[in-house]
Amino acid sequence: KRHPDAMLAVTEGAIQGVRHCQKQFQDARWNCSTIPRDASVFGRHVLKSTREAAFVYAINSAGVVQAITRACSRGAITNCACDLNKQGSQRDRAGQFSWGGCSDNIRYGTAFSRKFIDARDRRQRDARALMNLHNNRAGRKAVRKKMRLECKCHGVSGSCTVRTCWQTMAPFGATARWLKSRYDGATEVSVLPNGAGLVPRHGDHKKPRKKDLVYLEPSPDYCDADVSSGFTGTGGRQCNRTSKGTDGCDLLCCGRGYDTRRRLISTKCECKFQWCCSVDCKTCESWQDLHFCKAWQEPSPRV
Repeated sequence: KRHPDAMLAVTEGAIQGVRHCQKQFQDARWNCSTIPRDASVFGRHVLKSTREAAFVYAINSAGVVQAITRACSRGAITNCACDLNKQGSQRDRAGQFSWGGCSDNIRYGTAFSRKFIDARDRRQRDARALMNLHNNRAGRKAVRKKMRLECKCHGVSGSCTVRTCWQTMAPFGATARWLKSRYDGATEVSVLPNGAGLVPRHGDHKKPRKKDLVYLEPSPDYCDADVSSGFTGTGGRQCNRTSKGTDGCDLLCCGRGYDTRRRLISTKCECKFQWCCSVDCKTCESWQDLHFCKAWQEPSPRV
C-alpha cells in the first residue's frame, strides 16, 4: 500500500524470474513448469525444501532486484532515482574515468527486495525460513555480482582521451545462468540445534558462502506425476533421440521409452533482402520425426 508504483516492478520481476527459470531448465526433468490454476507462481513443489526450491527463491529474489532497480533508473518509482554516489573520478584497468550518465541504483533495489521478499520468513525463523532467507540473499548477490561498467569515449577523431562511465546491471539472462551454476553446486544443510544458522549436512562439505544456494532435503527424480507436489512428470515431453544430455530420450524419459510422431514442419527459407526495405521469404515444408516420452503406467496386476 505504501509503494503502489513499485508493485508493478515487483510483478515484472516475478514474471521475469519464471521465464528465465523455465529457460534454464527447459531440457531437464524438472522444467520449472507452473501448475495451471495453482495459487502460487511456481506450483506446490516449492513447498518441498529441495535444491529446485532454492533456485526458485533465488531467481525470484534476483528478478525483483533487477526490476526495481531498472524502474528506479527510468524514473518509474517516485522515491528513488539513479545512484547519486557515483560521482567524481575513478580508475580501472583501462585508466581514469569520470562518473556520468545514470548508474543503476542497485542499493535501493537490493534493500527494497530484502524488505519485501524476506518479510514472511523473517517472522518464522525455522529451518525452512532460514533456507529461504539464505537463497533470497544469494539471488540479490547474483545481480550485484553481474553488474558491469559501461563507458563512452570522448576525444578528437574518436580517440578515448576522456571516458565517462556508469554502472549498469547485466541482462537478466547472465544472472540466471550464474544462479544455475550455483544450483548445480548447491549444498545440503541442516539447522543448528539452537536454530541460529545452517551447517552442511555432510561433514566433508565446506560451509556454504552467502552467494551459494542451500537446500534441506534431496530432490525426487521428477520422472512420474506427483499429485502432492503438483508435478506432472515427464510423460509427453519432447526429447532428443540422439542427445546424451538431460534432454536425451534416455534420461528425460526415465527409461520408459518414447513414441515417435511424424509431423509436417513449416519454416521460412530462401529469404532475400528487397531494396528498400523488406525481406521476402518462401515457406518450406519438410517431414520430421519428433520423439515424446511415454507416460508412466502402473504395472498390471497378476492374475
